[in-house]
Amino acid sequence: MAQAGRRPGQTETREEILDAARRRFAEQGYDGATVRGIAADAGVNAALLHHFFGTKQRLFAASMNLPIDPGEMVPRILEGPEDEVGERLVRAFLGFWQAPAGREPFLAMIRSATTNEQVATMMRQFLERTVLARVAEARGVPKVRVAGIAAQMVGFALLRYVIRLPPLVDASEDEVVAMLAPVAQYYLTDGVNRPDNSRG
Repeated sequence: MAQAGRRPGQTETREEILDAARRRFAEQGYDGATVRGIAADAGVNAALLHHFFGTKQRLFAASMNLPIDPGEMVPRILEGPEDEVGERLVRAFLGFWQAPAGREPFLAMIRSATTNEQVATMMRQFLERTVLARVAEARGVPKVRVAGIAAQMVGFALLRYVIRLPPLVDASEDEVVAMLAPVAQYYLTDGVNRPDNSRG
C-alpha cells in the first residue's frame, strides 16, 4: 500500500493497484471483489482505477497477466455471417494460445483452477460475466449451451497444452477448428430451435 505523505509515480501506483486486485480477486472471486475495495487496499481513489484500466474486467485481465481481455473478443465473435459464428468462436479461443507468452497466463489459471477452489471460482465467474452471458444473450440461447462450448474448448486446451496428448499437440489450427467449430455452431445456431434429445 502506498505510504502516506508521498506521491508515488504512475508505474508504482499501477503495480500497487494490480497487487491489490490480485489479492481481492483471489480472496473474494471475480464477483465479490469490487473496484472500491481494490482501490482502498491500494490506497488510491476508485477513479484512478478507471483511469488506468477503464473497467473491472480489464483490471482483472491486467492483474492476471492475460494477453487480451476475453470480453473484447465477444464483438469479433458475433460480427459476421451467422453460419460462421462457431468457427469465429473457436479461432478466437485458439488465438489466446498461439504465442508462449500469451499461453502461460491461461495455463497457470487452468492448472490452479484444478486444485484451488478459489481460483476455480474466480475463473468461472469471470468467464460467465465477460464472455458466456454476453454471447448467450446476443445469440438468444441458454447460457448452458455456451458453457458447454467453453467446457469443450477448455478441455481441449488441458489435453493439448498441459497433458500434451500427441494427436492434439500435432494437430494444425485448421484441424482443431474442423473438430470443434461444428459443435460450437450447433449450440449457437442450429440447435436453438430443436430439442437437445431429438433423434435424426
